[in-house]
Order: sequence, then structure tokens, then C-alpha cells
Amino acid sequence: MAKLTTDELLDAFKELTLIELSEFVKAFEDTFGVTAAAPVAVAAAPAAGGAAGGEEAAAVQDEFDVVLEAAGDKKINVIKEVRALTSLGLKEAKELVESAPKAVLEKVAKDAADKAKEALEGAGATVTVK
Repeated sequence: MAKLTTDELLDAFKELTLIELSEFVKAFEDTFGVTAAAPVAVAAAPAAGGAAGGEEAAAVQDEFDVVLEAAGDKKINVIKEVRALTSLGLKEAKELVESAPKAVLEKVAKDAADKAKEALEGAGATVTVK
């Protein structure tokens, strides 16, 4: 059997369906006695690269925006949480809450976005993470 180049292998992976790729990964695991953690990540990347560029960017999103959709019944508590999450003063935080929907945090890590969402929802606000 002739040795395949990296480019030829990538072209072959691009042609596979997800089910076929999954079966390949299982066979690869059995043959070489390894786990799927690294091979799946390597094999999935070419599939995303062959798709539209926007899909690839969405799959690798590492920055999120926390958007306040509505303050809810407890606006004062929401203002306090906004102040705790940002460096805004009382007046600015109040204006942000009253002008909802508005971004509270922009381009933060996933864990920071989740913590901010949890805190704001705990104060009674409606929040989305984008």
C-alpha cells in the first residue's frame, strides 16, 4: 500500500459523513489502543475547515457577550449585580439596566459569562449569553 500524504488524508476525511468518521475513530482506537480525545479533535477540525468559514468560527468561539434582556421585578438587585460585575458607577449601572436589552459584559471567557449570567438571574434579571 502506498503511503498517503497528510493532504490526501485530510481530503479523505472531508469526504466522510459524521457517522463514517465516528466509525473510523472507533477502529483507530481499537487498532492503536488509544482514546478518542485527541483523534476526534484532529479529525473534526478538517471537517469544519471544509465547511463555510462562519461555521468554523462558531465552533471555536471562546469569547462571549452577556446580554441583559430585562431587569425583572427586582431592578435594584440587578443594578447591584451589574455594578459588581462591571466598573460602572451607580448612575451608569442604572442606565444600563433601564436600557435593556443591553450587553453587560463583552468578549469574556465562557466560565465568566456563565457566572455573570447566574448572578444576574439570581437577582431576578433575564439574561442571554451570545
